[in-house]
Parts: sequence; structure tokens; C-alpha cells
Amino acid sequence: WMSRHWRERHAQVTALDLSPPMLVQARQKDAADHYLAGDIESLPLATATFDLAWSNLAVQWCGNLSTALRELYRVVRPGGVVAFTTLVQGSLPELHQAWQAVDERPHANRFLPPDEIEQSLNGVHYQHHIQPITLWFDDALSAMRSLKGIGATHLHEGRDPRILTRSQLQRLQLAWPQQQGRYPLTYHLFLGVIARE
Repeated sequence: WMSRHWRERHAQVTALDLSPPMLVQARQKDAADHYLAGDIESLPLATATFDLAWSNLAVQWCGNLSTALRELYRVVRPGGVVAFTTLVQGSLPELHQAWQAVDERPHANRFLPPDEIEQSLNGVHYQHHIQPITLWFDDALSAMRSLKGIGATHLHEGRDPRILTRSQLQRLQLAWPQQQGRYPLTYHLFLGVIARE
């Protein structure tokens, strides 16, 4: 939606993603003026190219957060802004609790604590806010399916290729904390804004 917001204001928007299928999806939605495949930790862009660089729920998948933020900073013109969102430690507690009833293996990544993200911002002028967001679902499977859209089921260490069995799903469903028959899924969203000097 940020792309549409800026395009409606006649800004030139460039969409960048590591995944060509995601760029195809963005193109089908006419989300940008330009589409570029690339790695956020090594942007294929010239220094001081943009007025705004925006990253939504992408930097948590980077091998090195500092590198990704430095790259975003590099491609923004002096006086511009880098804005990003990422998930922080404490996100998806319901998912972690439910999986504990099934097995001890991780089924979603653990996210950085806020102070480690702030350390990655040393040396730049920034502001941040942490916002808890809870989404509600009719069942545990719907909650887990929603995670695929943001890549939260992608594990840095690799995932177990086995399919979720009916028995495991029933145990997850029972172990998932519920409120009035609804299944919550809570994110702790770190919203960061960096002023480019």
C-alpha cells in the first residue's frame, strides 16, 4: 500500500525484491514504476538515488541487519528518509506456545530484541516505536497460513520438510491460547525512521 500511496502523489516508485515471483506479483498489482531483483544487503543501486527507502517486514530475514540498514541509508539522498518495519523478540508467542505441545523444534524464527536493532542504528539519527498488533483467526490452521504471506515460517536454519499431520494439527489447535473461541496471533512491530544526513 505504500507504493500505491506514493504513486497517487505522482512519485516514481521502484520495487525491489530478492524473489522474482514476488516482483511478478507486484507487477500484476501495478505497485511500482520500476521493478528490480536484488538483495537488500547489497543493493544494485547508485548512492543517493532516492528521497525515501521503505522496507516492510523484510530486514528480519537478513543475515546482517546493520548491513541492510546501511545499504538503505546509502541509496537515500541527504535530507531523505529510510523507513522500515521489522518484527522483534516476543512476536508470535501463541505459535511458539502451541508448537511446544507438539515438539521442541522451532517452527518460526526468533526475532532480535529491540536493543540489538537499536545497536544496528548506532551513528545515525533515528526514531522508533514498538507496536503490538494482534490478529484474530477462526482456527489455528488459518493463523499459521497467514504467516506464509510474510515469510515467518521460513527458518534461517532450514525447516523440517515433513507435512503437518492431522494429529499434530489437533494438538496445536488445543494448545493454542484462545479467547472466546478465537485464535490470536500477536506481532511486536518495530517501526524505525532514519534521517539521512
